[in-house]
Amino acid sequence: MNKVELLAPAGDLKRLKTAVNFGADAVYLGGKSYSLRARASNFQRQDIIDAVNYAHAHHKKVFVTINMIFHEEDLEGLRAYLIDLDEIGVDAIIVASYYVVKLALEVTQSMEIHLSTQLSATNAHALTFYKKLGADRVVLARECSLVDVQQINAKQILPTEVFIHGGMCANISGRCTLSNYMTYRDANRGGCAQSCRWKYEVYDQDQQKFKETATLFSMSSKDLNATPILKELLEAKVASLKIEGRMKSEYYLATVVSAYRMLIDKMNTMNHADLVEQVNHELSKAEGRETFTGFYERVPDAGGHLYEANGAGVMQVFLGVVLGFDAQTSMATMQVRNHFDVGTTIEIFGPKHENFTADVTTIIDSEGEIVQRVYKPMEIIQIKLPFSVDAGDFIRKVNA
Repeated sequence: MNKVELLAPAGDLKRLKTAVNFGADAVYLGGKSYSLRARASNFQRQDIIDAVNYAHAHHKKVFVTINMIFHEEDLEGLRAYLIDLDEIGVDAIIVASYYVVKLALEVTQSMEIHLSTQLSATNAHALTFYKKLGADRVVLARECSLVDVQQINAKQILPTEVFIHGGMCANISGRCTLSNYMTYRDANRGGCAQSCRWKYEVYDQDQQKFKETATLFSMSSKDLNATPILKELLEAKVASLKIEGRMKSEYYLATVVSAYRMLIDKMNTMNHADLVEQVNHELSKAEGRETFTGFYERVPDAGGHLYEANGAGVMQVFLGVVLGFDAQTSMATMQVRNHFDVGTTIEIFGPKHENFTADVTTIIDSEGEIVQRVYKPMEIIQIKLPFSVDAGDFIRKVNA
């Protein structure tokens, strides 16, 4: 199998560092302009410089999204922005406009040009055309089946990138106008209101409620989970496996990135069924919706949708982040994210060691008092642990 890239999202510098530390080979991010995730924290110029420096110091890559659909008023400053990204050392840009491809080829020296899934590439003929334009990689449409991916890659026209985990759009590769119509926020210019995940009352042609139910209707899709067919994607020689979620938390990223890192790295050393089961057990600890394999195995039917709920589960299992550890006292300093008590069973996971579990026996709050419970988000506290941990490790609750 080929050496494949694991590509992770980052909404800010802290999340980029988390993705890199937990095993991503490359990270994609958005600047303050020209990105489809305007509501993400996103990166100022200095943030992008810091991101590139951190990633390159760890032998990882940084891609910047310039994937909005441009109107005339959006083009001001684009040329200078592309030149700046190139000089900063950004490894690639992800674009959805042929004009941006043309301009980038004119004004930049070293950045690769990756074509966004917004272009809905589903066949080899499209890749041949994009290669003539000067593209270096194509992000295939989410609507591609596994057979499509295999057949496209067999032609070896351009390196391909495919989504393997995260949110799915209710429309063709993000070409949605629901948000525009309902909120005047343009989904293709960074303003998606996720109207597909709202809850609706449904009426028939006589303006009568179609269904009486305590749960309102939603057209929300389940999230993508490609673990069952990841081996086939690797065998198809896909260049990059992409995780969706620039709006997701650092805990979500640490959980999902580390799980897929394990799946890729152990693909040839463990029983495949056992490995997939173990990886999905880890993925279940991330707060998210129900999942399915998207279009890879079949055209989605009702089983791929969350018609009566948006399905975003909030489990409050993420308890905090380790800031340091005193080996003499066995006390770990942590920043609290969710409440927990003495007696809570916790699991600590990080990029440098296997997962550890323990019961909380001692809590010292920010005032130096021994307490039975903590509940203030972002409070700096200490807990006693029977093993050593590292700064940057994550702590989560083990549900009974």
